[in-house]
Amino acid sequence: MARRRLETRIHPDDRIDPDKIGPQAMRHVTVNVAESPVAWLASRGLLTPEQLRAGERLRIDYERAGLSARVTMCWDAAPPAKAGGGSRASGASLARIDAHRRFHAAVDHAGPGLADICWRVICAGEGIGGAEKAMGWPARSGKLVLGLALDRLARFYGTG
Repeated sequence: MARRRLETRIHPDDRIDPDKIGPQAMRHVTVNVAESPVAWLASRGLLTPEQLRAGERLRIDYERAGLSARVTMCWDAAPPAKAGGGSRASGASLARIDAHRRFHAAVDHAGPGLADICWRVICAGEGIGGAEKAMGWPARSGKLVLGLALDRLARFYGTG
């Protein structure tokens, strides 16, 4: 799988420190947009391959179902029916409905105590530390709870 990278550069004329006079050094940031928090944990040996596959399956279902928040208005309304074009649109809609059903069934299978960490880390891309703070958990408990949740997801998806 090829890794995509997003590169951001700040031009020297853009002010990193607005109080500083004169030109400032250019800052260069590289982010791997293909890497999820689950993949990051797996790359460091903190998750099993089955847990990684289950987490990625849940993330794919979440994205295919279109459950993430939209930043702008949705302008992709269905086009008027044309000869031969309707089956392609209905196929995409059915795939989205199937992903929606799978996602909710997987989260239900994980259970109410584990679904929160699944959504925060796998779907929303939140880091383990941030999820622990948001849920009021002790530090370093998130990896353990996420591992339990991923084991349940692996059983649901049949990857474990």
